[in-house]
Amino acid sequence: MTGELSEAVAAAQAGDEEAFRFLYRSLQPGLLRYLTALVGGDAEDVASETWLQISRDLPSFTGGEFRAWTVTIARNRAMDHLRRQRRRPSLPVPVQALSGLAGDADTAERAGETIGTETALALIATLPQREAEAVLLRAVIGLDAETAGRVLGRRAGAVRTAAHRGLRRLAALLERADVGQPSGRAAEAASPRPRSGRGRQATNAPEAKPAE
Repeated sequence: MTGELSEAVAAAQAGDEEAFRFLYRSLQPGLLRYLTALVGGDAEDVASETWLQISRDLPSFTGGEFRAWTVTIARNRAMDHLRRQRRRPSLPVPVQALSGLAGDADTAERAGETIGTETALALIATLPQREAEAVLLRAVIGLDAETAGRVLGRRAGAVRTAAHRGLRRLAALLERADVGQPSGRAAEAASPRPRSGRGRQATNAPEAKPAE
């Protein structure tokens, strides 16, 4: 993918519109997930600003990790947006929704698929910002610790530590959510059983219609 991305970057710099569309299709999903955790519902607007700057500054891109370059632009646009709003996003996460997420999250690489869900992104947004960004850059964008460190202006070791702490926090939250949820048999035993009817009253009872 890296070689294909580099070829597309060179072609886009030469004016190939299809190559630029390839870059957009390849990077937009990850950027949007990253921005959603940073700015919440304004992610689409910030992503649009990001791609406008990418298209404007692409001729001046001189090489290196293109994903890191694009996410740096996205992060700068997000920080500008938050400064204008003077807030951090608050994305409420119902505890019940967390029980469906995997709790085994010891490394950023193993957390990738789980972190792609909307609920997990909202949960990540509640982490301390250093941890949230480290988790997102490693697991969602796919940057290594050294590259993520350059984006964030931190040492690679600090990024690894922040990502590890963030993922451990997520695992603890998910574990608590699982403890609070009754297991299948326990829930079944706890729920009231319908009384059995007799004769025509039982067999001709109308079926409940799904809520509209």
